[in-house]
Amino acid sequence: MPWAWRFATPSAPVGAAHYRDGVTDPTRGVLYPERLPRFTRLAPTGAASDLVAWFWIPQWDLPAGVASPQPVLGYPAANLVVEPDGVTLWGASTRASERELRGSGWAVGAVLRPAAFARLHPAPSELVDSHLRLDEPALQLAVAAAIPDPEAAAGAAAEWLGDRVGAPSAEGRLANAMAELLMTDPGVLRLDDAAERLRVSVRTLQRLGHRTVGVSPAAMIRRRRLQEAAQRIRQDPDATLAGIAADLGYSDQAHLAHDFRAVLGLTASDYRAEVGG
Repeated sequence: MPWAWRFATPSAPVGAAHYRDGVTDPTRGVLYPERLPRFTRLAPTGAASDLVAWFWIPQWDLPAGVASPQPVLGYPAANLVVEPDGVTLWGASTRASERELRGSGWAVGAVLRPAAFARLHPAPSELVDSHLRLDEPALQLAVAAAIPDPEAAAGAAAEWLGDRVGAPSAEGRLANAMAELLMTDPGVLRLDDAAERLRVSVRTLQRLGHRTVGVSPAAMIRRRRLQEAAQRIRQDPDATLAGIAADLGYSDQAHLAHDFRAVLGLTASDYRAEVGG
């Protein structure tokens, strides 16, 4: 099951970064923000900015018998995750996920930009809703030695990625631009809009999405809209579901309700009742 922690609240300010909404709006994708313990989210710097959208670093120490479930509607992006027991490459997710935390522990994760993911795995679509354990003991040891310093741990992961992945190709840079546009610009409601903005064909974007992210660009747009809908439901109790659907480009409320039920397993109305929105 993909790491639900990867999009949680930062405990320290972050600088300018890619996937801007995900960095500056820390509750995007987090379904129940009030459940979150201490977290650090850091923007990449230097050459790592072409490879990583942001680093996420949870460190927890829960009392005996206490569990902390963390359901998340993740971004359609891959994650490189270093934990005490090893290194895992998680593919893009198409559904909500949850991890229950107990005891004490830590993780250092990197939300990978498409240029990096495509270099780490030759077929990103094969890792959709799945993962691959990587035999990278040097990376695991370097990150473990840096914990509990979040910046040092992120730096160790960034250094490894830079050495392993290298500078993005021209296609990788286009894939990065595509992902950032689709996941941050609410004005992009159709694939035609994105193709026009990036000055490429729709077919080029479709191929690029599958080759570098693992999912279609249209699926990325749908995920952004569903994240925005969940956020609006939590934060704006006066907004009607029909109004939210219209604002986010759904043809009607029924289509919003279908997406909610298909991806999250509950209705938008039930979610509003749970979060008190």
